[in-house]
Amino acid sequence: MRRIVFVWALSFAAVFLSGCPKGNADYNAGRKAEAIQDYDTALVDYDHALRAEPTNAEYRLRVAQMRFQAAQFHVEQGQKDLKKGDLQLALSEFQKAAGIDSSNQAAEQGIKETMQALAAKSAASAPKTPNPNAAETSETEALLPTPPELKPMSNQPINLKMTNDSRVVFETIAKLAGLSVIFDPDFTSRRIPVELPNVTLEQALDDVALESKAFWKPLSSSVIFVAPDNPQKRRDVEDEEVQTFYLSNTVTPQEITEIVTGLRQLLDLRRLTQVNAQNAIVIRDTPDKLALASKIISDIDKAKPEVLIHVQVLSAALDRLRELGILPGQSVTVAFTPTCAHQPNSTISSTGCTTSSGSSSSSTSVTSPPQMTLEALQHISAADYSITLPGATATAILTDNKTKLIQDPEVRVSDGEKATLTIGQKIPIATGSFQAGVGVGVGGGAGVVNPLVNTQFQYLDVGVKVDVTPRVHPDGDVSMKLSVEISALNGTSNIGGINQPIISSRKVEHDIRLKDGEANMLGGLIERTETKNANGIPGLGEIPGLRYLFSTNTNEVEEDEVLIILTPHIVRFPGINAENLRTLAAGTDTNARVYHDGTQGAATPTLLEPAPAAPNTQANPQPSSAPTTQLHFDPARTMLKPGDSTTVGLAISNVNDLFSVPLLIHYDPAVVQVEDVRDGGFLSGGDQAIAIVHSIDQAHGQVIISATRKPNTPGVNGSGTLLGIVVRGLAPGTSPLQILQVNAHDSQQRSIPMVSAEGTVQVQ
Repeated sequence: MRRIVFVWALSFAAVFLSGCPKGNADYNAGRKAEAIQDYDTALVDYDHALRAEPTNAEYRLRVAQMRFQAAQFHVEQGQKDLKKGDLQLALSEFQKAAGIDSSNQAAEQGIKETMQALAAKSAASAPKTPNPNAAETSETEALLPTPPELKPMSNQPINLKMTNDSRVVFETIAKLAGLSVIFDPDFTSRRIPVELPNVTLEQALDDVALESKAFWKPLSSSVIFVAPDNPQKRRDVEDEEVQTFYLSNTVTPQEITEIVTGLRQLLDLRRLTQVNAQNAIVIRDTPDKLALASKIISDIDKAKPEVLIHVQVLSAALDRLRELGILPGQSVTVAFTPTCAHQPNSTISSTGCTTSSGSSSSSTSVTSPPQMTLEALQHISAADYSITLPGATATAILTDNKTKLIQDPEVRVSDGEKATLTIGQKIPIATGSFQAGVGVGVGGGAGVVNPLVNTQFQYLDVGVKVDVTPRVHPDGDVSMKLSVEISALNGTSNIGGINQPIISSRKVEHDIRLKDGEANMLGGLIERTETKNANGIPGLGEIPGLRYLFSTNTNEVEEDEVLIILTPHIVRFPGINAENLRTLAAGTDTNARVYHDGTQGAATPTLLEPAPAAPNTQANPQPSSAPTTQLHFDPARTMLKPGDSTTVGLAISNVNDLFSVPLLIHYDPAVVQVEDVRDGGFLSGGDQAIAIVHSIDQAHGQVIISATRKPNTPGVNGSGTLLGIVVRGLAPGTSPLQILQVNAHDSQQRSIPMVSAEGTVQVQ
């Protein structure tokens, strides 16, 4: 018998547990993870709960909120790592944020900013190889994109010291560069001293032109033109270009007009127009002014930052009423009921008392209501009056009303734009002219007149209304011009026969500045009303022990409390980079121009002597005595079966002071799948933990890997296994393992050149 009971108990427990929804357990686990700010785990749990119950709206809302919270958490961590200078970890955090929430613009901006920082660091450490064909213009083009550019026969620095006529100085400099000079007929030559120590050709021409009050321009690749420097001559001689600038982030024509106005005032542009239909600005001016205009437009045409404002409103209302006691009557009513007997010569009739007067031949009668005379008061009896004794009312009332309202909306708004959030209802309010409901009817009789005469109705928003205008600062703070109004219907009042609503309101207006993710609490909106009433017989109603027998006592307490919490989250940061903050030389007040960087070489061996021609060097690198660092897969060829997995080692040889290795590996996603990336032991030195971050893109067959040693540690030397790549076979075929890009650095953040070999994975 006991065994049968045990089996039944197990069966009941199994049925009970199977009836419990799986999503509820995952949801509770997600709430616990969210409470300890483990947003990644909370997102996974909420997602599992939603998969178990796809129609649950609360689960779907939690998944959306947690997706944003998790992505924002990784963005904040990436920003911290970026400020510390740990670019690899910052890139990993931004990539995680983008993987969780692809709509997070801050994550995309962080990835671009970090990649630019990594590229800039790599370019700074890599040797620069000039491209001799970069400045050549294609002869097949019908229209030249720019005016003619100089192509001197020699780019060697110029060393010149002489005092002579300005024409002679120009011609001397031109001969040193293999050029010729043409002078304007209005050019006036004068004797000038020049001293040009180790300067470029452009710098030498600029210095001499400034001293001789002239300007120069290239007519072709080997001819320059010199003319006197005055505004009219510059307009006649200087070449101009036309360029169209397409704006990406302007929304209204007013914003384009502001940019056009700024360009006119800063650069004194005369020929420019705005095209509102295409969000474009067309400028025709000198190349220098176009370059300055391009710099200004690129600095201004930025996407507006965006802020997600999390508004939490907690409204609690408490209304308690207690009425207790016995209220006896406080007045006695005496009503007189006289009879006709007190009136002489009176008889009772159906209409009242009839009094007769006159002789026997003629008499008159008068009918009147019964009356009590003063003489009859001495003969008054109990039949002539009635007394109404008072009653008593026992009251025992207890009312307790509690209202708790929680609102948790979110609003996303662009920088500088006003956002309005209204949660509540619309209440009609009568306006215009109206009159009371009682008047004179048709025919002189009393009647009722409709009070809604010439009356209109307006609807008033009642509830929570938030007006906010955010401003995102470059340092990550958010300033908000805020207006919060909490209103509620608090009864009605009859005005002219119409019940008009009574609305209670609480409003806060202020300007605050918060950090990204910092919560601001608006407290103090608390109202407490306590009312006490006593009604009873004086004296008896005030006796402490008996006052509830002779009076009623009413105690009413009303409490209203409103708590508002605002938390801004920056979802799009200001797109201001180092290039936007860089200053740019813009010439003089009357001559706007830009200056190009010149490369200085060795000084010429003799004064006024043309520099020797540069030898014809080949682009092939010269062999070095040091062994070349190599990356290769070990084993180079791997055999697999579909469904099996193995680890392919990525080995390195002949390396010195290796500190970090970011690289990109390509494979065939239809044949194999990369499942994991592990530490090979070489970069860690056997006893030190390293940071390995990887991102696998199976759709495109790519895996991005970054392995980095701890900060303030030396690099490693020698050869060994760098990483272990776990590969699983998917379908028969052959997949290459190619290292498309590698950007290794030493402990001083200098680039380490490497050569890589290809591996192969064959699935049979």
